[in-house]
Amino acid sequence: MTTIRWGILGCGNVCEVKSGPGLQKADGSDLVAVMRRNGALAADYAKRHGVPRWYDDADALIGDEAVDAVYIATPPSSHLELTRRVAAAGKPVYVEKPIAATSAEAEQMTHICEEAGVPLFVAYYRRRLPVFMQVEHWLREEAIGQVRFVSIRLFGSPSQADLSGAGAGWRIQSDVAGKGGYFHDLGCHQLDVLDYLLGPIEAVDGQSGNQSGLYDCEDAVTAAWRHAGGALGSGLWVFTAYEGSSTEEIEIVGSEGRISCSAFELDRPLRLERSGGHVEETTIEPPAHVQQPLIQSVVDALRGRGTCPSTGVSALRTAQVMDRILGVM
Repeated sequence: MTTIRWGILGCGNVCEVKSGPGLQKADGSDLVAVMRRNGALAADYAKRHGVPRWYDDADALIGDEAVDAVYIATPPSSHLELTRRVAAAGKPVYVEKPIAATSAEAEQMTHICEEAGVPLFVAYYRRRLPVFMQVEHWLREEAIGQVRFVSIRLFGSPSQADLSGAGAGWRIQSDVAGKGGYFHDLGCHQLDVLDYLLGPIEAVDGQSGNQSGLYDCEDAVTAAWRHAGGALGSGLWVFTAYEGSSTEEIEIVGSEGRISCSAFELDRPLRLERSGGHVEETTIEPPAHVQQPLIQSVVDALRGRGTCPSTGVSALRTAQVMDRILGVM
């Protein structure tokens, strides 16, 4: 294919800046159709973003002969069924993270796409963001020696929406987002990028609980794990701590130094500390559309000009790790 023509299922907020424009701006890529159950909102998105066609029916977009590949940008609970329908139409799938609400559904998705002979890609876009490619470069050149330990910390206070009972929509509905709620939505990014940087997690255990009772998902999670390469890891995620407690950091500790970075504040300086007191900080400006670098790798893979580092297989590993942490597998 000279140009990959995309259709989006679920052109909501994530498609406004993070992903939708990336499908339009990547080399060899074009966005030709969007769908949302609310047809007026789909039409509005199409008009504002210069997309030729819009639909309020998923099957209509999937069956559009001008659509070569489909981006599924709906909540996790719908990913399995939509992937089944897209794969049945013989079209490649690019699905939002987390890949599914459970690892069992994620495993079904990978099998469905394998049997249909279509590729499955997942929007873990940190695998191609410049800031994490710099971390990858430091690790490859052994800037901190051999990696010994990695830690994740993510905690903060509940939002006003949480306190009022309004909540943050699907992200804290266990039947839509999964048992982990915010952990499922945010922790998956951190765990997946560590899978990429340090290799698969081969052993993991965890504890979780709903401490506040503000919603029906877990709001506190801890975990300990081991990467295949030998590095040990620990994680702490708490979403109902005291006001002003907001903290988010990934720290990779080695035999000769450590790297500190943020998974979500992408313009925060990267910090490299080495033995002897040498400290290096570098700020790497994130792209305007954070998914565009990964989208480019998806398009290149579909055009036979490269590979994408985030597939159904790699995303399944992250889903399985999260389910083990939450004690659901």
